[in-house]
Amino acid sequence: MIIIKFPEFKRFDLKDRELIQQFVDTFNPISCEYNFSNLFCWQNPSKLSFSLYKNRLLIYDDIDKIMLMPLGETFSVKELIQLSSDMKKIGKKPDFSLVTEDYIKEFPELKNFYKIKQEIDYAEYIYDVEKLCDLKGKKLSKKRNLISQFNRSYPDFEIHMLENDFKGESLLLAQELLKKQKGVRTLEQEMEALQNAFDHFEELSFEGIVVVVEGNVIAFSVFSQLNSSTYDVHFEKADVNFKGAAQVINHETAKYLKGKCQYLNKEQDLGIQGLRQAKMSYCPEMLFVPYGLMFCDS
Repeated sequence: MIIIKFPEFKRFDLKDRELIQQFVDTFNPISCEYNFSNLFCWQNPSKLSFSLYKNRLLIYDDIDKIMLMPLGETFSVKELIQLSSDMKKIGKKPDFSLVTEDYIKEFPELKNFYKIKQEIDYAEYIYDVEKLCDLKGKKLSKKRNLISQFNRSYPDFEIHMLENDFKGESLLLAQELLKKQKGVRTLEQEMEALQNAFDHFEELSFEGIVVVVEGNVIAFSVFSQLNSSTYDVHFEKADVNFKGAAQVINHETAKYLKGKCQYLNKEQDLGIQGLRQAKMSYCPEMLFVPYGLMFCDS
């Protein structure tokens, strides 16, 4: 493992996992964006790289031209301004994303140096695992009904671990779903990230399950541990021709992870209205809504 220090940046290598995980284990971030598996799989479509800056993990997105809020001991406003200035000096944007509301409240003087913007499209949906298993209450009655319909229509469906030939079948399913939504850039990027995940599935400690009907994969999910209490569901796909399949893979994922974690982070909706409605319909335990900081001197 080669340690890269600011002003140098490097791409993520499998050998960097131990270093990144040390930061995650120590500072327990809530955001899925600090998950090493995510960083590794999305580094090409998002042009991600990282460096160490004053003992903090600094991640830069060269597509959106922005830094993730550094992972490490909390920066003072003075230190944050210095980092923004240092980034400008090396020709990179001095702005931040994934800033927590707590940080904004702790340092009200930020508004004197940064334009502060709530980034609702990048909110992360976090659910209680037991509640996703139980699906109790009137608000979730439609989910229960769709699962019941699926059980009646496909009584012999099977749940398997996502391994061996199921990986190739799951990738084909994702490709078919992408064709139906051709031209959506974020989904095309997701396909590249999914391919990376399957290429390095064991090395990145991914887990997954598939729903099989008559020998065919009709839904799958891929997940990994994010922090001490939370799993991150990276990918979840279902064939729309099988009514209730989306609800079944959601339910079966929660059942599989019950006892392994307390929460599921099901990532962002990226402003896609249908996806937002679907995620909200499961009554998230909380929304992690990040803030962006745009440097006023930029």
